[in-house]
Amino acid sequence: MNKPEKMIIYNLFPLLAGPFSRWKPHMSRAVSIGFNWIFVNPIQCPGASGSIYSVKDFFRFNPRLIDKHSNSTPEEQARNVMRTAREIGLNMMADLVINHCAIDSDLIKEHPDWFYWDNNGKIVHPSCDEDGKKVVWYDLARFNYQHSPDAEGLYQYFFKVIRFLMDLGFKGFRCDAAYQIPGFFWERLIGEVREIDPDIRFIAETLGCSADETITTARAGFDYIFNSSKWWDLSSHWCMEQYELTNKVVPSISFPESHDTPRLAEELGGNINGLKQRYLFSSIFSSAVMLPMGFEFGFKKRLHVAETRENDWENTDIDITSFIKEVNTIKGSCKVFCEDPPTSILYTENPQILVIWKASLSSSDEALIILNKDIYNKQYFHVEKLSNLIQAGAPLKDVSPEYRLDYISEPFSYDLRPGQGLVFVTRRNSSDIDIRQM
Repeated sequence: MNKPEKMIIYNLFPLLAGPFSRWKPHMSRAVSIGFNWIFVNPIQCPGASGSIYSVKDFFRFNPRLIDKHSNSTPEEQARNVMRTAREIGLNMMADLVINHCAIDSDLIKEHPDWFYWDNNGKIVHPSCDEDGKKVVWYDLARFNYQHSPDAEGLYQYFFKVIRFLMDLGFKGFRCDAAYQIPGFFWERLIGEVREIDPDIRFIAETLGCSADETITTARAGFDYIFNSSKWWDLSSHWCMEQYELTNKVVPSISFPESHDTPRLAEELGGNINGLKQRYLFSSIFSSAVMLPMGFEFGFKKRLHVAETRENDWENTDIDITSFIKEVNTIKGSCKVFCEDPPTSILYTENPQILVIWKASLSSSDEALIILNKDIYNKQYFHVEKLSNLIQAGAPLKDVSPEYRLDYISEPFSYDLRPGQGLVFVTRRNSSDIDIRQM
């Protein structure tokens, strides 16, 4: 992609949302608070483990997503919800899980050459290292992209899977564990899909990889990667170092939590200041942002890929939808927040204050963010001239999601509320700043 685009993603978790026929209220809520993409975790038929990431049949739907009382076929039900999404202004993104399949999939018997087998003639399961311990997923079988004697058959099969999902109405794919599949496969697949529809988006899930591994994967043609800013303490150097290495190659997506992490509200004991702080940071840190359903209401139950159900929907006393809407407006209206531009962490005398400077390369937009790292206490910030922290000659305008300032004094002194963020924007070539026109 040559131009930054607005990509503000709401993660609709299918097991929590229930059958396709019940998705519309969730999608309508997402649109009403400023999201323009819906990411859906795997909707295909799972194997015996029940995990939606253990796909048994790539061309059938998860029975839990089918309305048994509907007169429409499962495929018609899926198409109907995709049509609804388009009508209300949403693009749909599917989770593409093609590095493995369910251990009880018929593909293993029908196409044994597509898989890895050990020296004892047993199927190889995917695994990873977590804190020095090997974790093996015994409900999965790993595809052999590197050395399969029927590599073309394997490729053509998953090309058909993508065409099937595109025909349903999906306009993007989040590629699970993309780094586990060789770059030559992705390069061909992405290239041939774009010959059909050049606007299809491909996002590489590379969490846990080194920056070099991420860059190698991204160069196969991916539009975005997911970054690791969720785990940043807002102080140490590693996050900005990774960002600087990857942002010259591919833009990234931030998130305050995901289906793979504990709920942030649970981690923070329901602290609303912390929820707001991390969503604001995730939104302005990189070109795109993703939010899992329930975050806006402070849900605490962790999303489970096999066990989550509709009745896990929580009734809470938290509702930060209006705040999220304001943040999404800021992000969508300022080009500097829709790309991964030059970004610096500026020095401040108060270590509890994070000051971020960003300058767009595709426009004259420039931004200054002042964030209270402390979600429990006020923190004092002082600088003689805010204008000395930016390159632009035009004045700064406060576009913060809360407590906007009509006047920016010099010297500038401010007591930031717990977790509060101030967001200032300007233009290098204009003194007329209108957030809704940027």
